[in-house]
Amino acid sequence: MITIPPYLKQGDTIGIVCPSGFMPYEKVETCISVLQEWGYKVKVGKTVGHQYHYFSGTDIERLADLQAMLDDFEIKAILCARGGYGLSRLIDSINFKTFINNPKWIIGFSDITILHVHITHRLKIATLHAPMAGAFNEGGFNNEYVLSLWKAMEGISYHYHCAPHPFNKVGRSEGELIGGNLSIIAHLIGTKSMYKNAKGKILFLEDVGEYLYNIDRLFIQLMRNGLLEDLAGCIIGGFTDMKDTHIPYGEDVYSIISNHLKDYSYPVCFGFPVGHQTENYALKVGALHQLQVTKDEVALLNGRRYSTEMFY
Repeated sequence: MITIPPYLKQGDTIGIVCPSGFMPYEKVETCISVLQEWGYKVKVGKTVGHQYHYFSGTDIERLADLQAMLDDFEIKAILCARGGYGLSRLIDSINFKTFINNPKWIIGFSDITILHVHITHRLKIATLHAPMAGAFNEGGFNNEYVLSLWKAMEGISYHYHCAPHPFNKVGRSEGELIGGNLSIIAHLIGTKSMYKNAKGKILFLEDVGEYLYNIDRLFIQLMRNGLLEDLAGCIIGGFTDMKDTHIPYGEDVYSIISNHLKDYSYPVCFGFPVGHQTENYALKVGALHQLQVTKDEVALLNGRRYSTEMFY
């Protein structure tokens, strides 16, 4: 069973931390201001605005900052200001003992996928794959994607929709939602953080800035590991800023992915609004979801009360 951390209420404290790449403090200021306008208190970690080469601090500094947030009883959610790279250097040194007894929402995406996978698989606690601090600066913070973070933190049920795609495979399924960044998922294979299997689960994937041939290689890694077998469903999100080699690979990114998924019997959707883009809905990783893919639309629902009749 997955534990759902307590939902937030007015006056609760959100910690902001940079456990991976560097982010200038001024790029976090709008996020801090909006969280306060939403009625939360904010505690800013020492790594926000701090820099050590590519990172927001040395491994020791980043670990200490994240550990302090995990152990702080006043903090009810930890919002990672950005992803980048660096969490795999820390994951085996994090002490989750206090966190297990007092779970809180871990929020972010990209490199934060390491925490999503480790915490949902090893600790059986749900997390939030959701917009981070930079999203509050992009196109206004009142867009539905940033607001989806607020709704998810508050425990409001969600029912997301997106348009059909020619590569979609129709069907209806229900299962625990897992996944995140494709490169990170593949990076975790063979580690103690990784799922032993994904049977009966709905897997979502997204990525940014990869070469097309590497997307093919990463899906072969998932296929050979067995992660794509026996899923309840698969959600393909944004694959943005893809790159090609001097000699073209010969297929676009969704064609590559579709070829790897076409022989599986579960429903699959393409172009779902999640990933390194403005269209990035908050998703409760580890929580039970319903997925319906029809010829007319895609629907993904999570909530404490729902039924299959809510789909149409």
